[in-house]
Amino acid sequence: MNKKADSEMEDELRPEYDFSQLEGGVRGKYVERYRAGTNLVLLDPDVAQAFPTKDAVNEALRLLMQVAQRQPANNPVAPNRSEMGGQVREDVSGG
Repeated sequence: MNKKADSEMEDELRPEYDFSQLEGGVRGKYVERYRAGTNLVLLDPDVAQAFPTKDAVNEALRLLMQVAQRQPANNPVAPNRSEMGGQVREDVSGG
């Protein structure tokens, strides 16, 4: 943006936002983790209650990965006649 555009910008923040009450904010708090390639994930409160530590989360996810690997591939199969109510599909394509 140029200087003219900066000076003409409106303050869009709501009046109830009081930045003087923010304490303990640290700029770049997680920058090292980000650079290291660590994924930060925010858990919903109910999930965080069930899995309160990173070890608990990782153990549950590894177990889920093992279960998923043991499951056969989900290959769609054409329905058999009993699933179609005994009806046979007719080829109406003319070919």
